[in-house]
Amino acid sequence: MQLTEIYAPIQKDLAIVEDRIKSTGSGEAPWLGDLLTHALKGGGKRLRPALVLLSASFYDYNLERLMPMARAVEIMHLATLVHDDTIDNSFVRWGRPTVNKIWGMEKAVLLGDYLFAKAGDLTASTENLRVIKLLPQTLMIITNGELAQSASAFQLGQSREQYIFRISSKTAALFVMAVESGAVLSNAPEKSIQILHDYGYYLGHAFQIIDDILDFTGTEEEMGKPVGGDLAQGTVTLPTLMLMEKYPQDNPVKKMFEGGDKQKYVRETIEMVRNSTIIAECFNVANEYCDKACRNLKSLPEKGPRASLTGLADYIVSRRR
Repeated sequence: MQLTEIYAPIQKDLAIVEDRIKSTGSGEAPWLGDLLTHALKGGGKRLRPALVLLSASFYDYNLERLMPMARAVEIMHLATLVHDDTIDNSFVRWGRPTVNKIWGMEKAVLLGDYLFAKAGDLTASTENLRVIKLLPQTLMIITNGELAQSASAFQLGQSREQYIFRISSKTAALFVMAVESGAVLSNAPEKSIQILHDYGYYLGHAFQIIDDILDFTGTEEEMGKPVGGDLAQGTVTLPTLMLMEKYPQDNPVKKMFEGGDKQKYVRETIEMVRNSTIIAECFNVANEYCDKACRNLKSLPEKGPRASLTGLADYIVSRRR
């Protein structure tokens, strides 16, 4: 399924959400409005607001009630990207210059802070205490994952458990926030909230694993950012872990982390991963997470867009960017 088919049940409402997201910077002072306009027009597939709407479609669906969270999860996602780019000193995102590249690190950090605050303000407007608590809880989880990633940069001897913890924190947490808030705001029963929570949790893992695969197999044109960027920052992802597991004593990652030529060893790592079974093995892991995500969806009401949720899982493991 293509995204247009997956989003079909919510397409009209998602377009309204998109317009509201892009209007976030309107009416602000020029020094803030320009920054917001640049960040909010960056692109992306709007997976997270789509998940809010899809997860609410099984019960009491009300767009105006869902709108604040559909906007909040995307704005919070953009805030994490602005901060990520600043921390990593990245200059390209979605094929466009990053905020820190154009305006500098100080303004980028402050813009990220503003976006987090805006997401909090939107969440508070739901007046649903359970949903309101989700945002600070999610932000703490994401920050914990960022700190773990920073602490482990360029460190050998990392485990799969550490990697899973990082992607649970940095990626899956926002997927969970999206589906859980949608379910709660639609007055879903607790059993269904848990099913959708698990769906978002495992789907987030699959999404990040595919991202990590594409960091080795994609092109800069497809990705909108340099290939091998994570490894160049010292971040160990699943393909890198598998390479080190297969060649524990002699691999380019080890040589780079021990002080070798970064560019040379990033290129060698990419080549070794591409010319091995590692990519196929990583896809197998991603597919296992998608299977876990979808295994209980049949317990949700038939009237809801279950096909869209399963289609989204299939789409995530087949995407090219």
